[in-house]
Amino acid sequence: MFKQITVQELNTQLENNKVKLLDVREQFELNICSITNSIHIPMQEIGTRINELSDNLEYAVICHSGVRSYQTCEFLFNNGFIVYNVIGGIDEWASSVDNGMKRY
Repeated sequence: MFKQITVQELNTQLENNKVKLLDVREQFELNICSITNSIHIPMQEIGTRINELSDNLEYAVICHSGVRSYQTCEFLFNNGFIVYNVIGGIDEWASSVDNGMKRY
């Protein structure tokens, strides 16, 4: 089973280049707010765009609150990827890590 990480753990992992951040939200959500250098593939497109990801990397998967990212993690984990679900999603990131980020 894949692991879940907090936004604080994600922040540390990103600072240390330990994971790549995969944002599975829709484009209109990214237009509101996003984390720099994240890879964007909407959840509905993961199945057809899985070849854009490397099975040699570890991915932290984020969405708005953690539901879509959890489902995406299940799919990616079952396809051999090392993934971490970000608990609370970008909403928790905006609340706990980047207070200046616009919330929705």
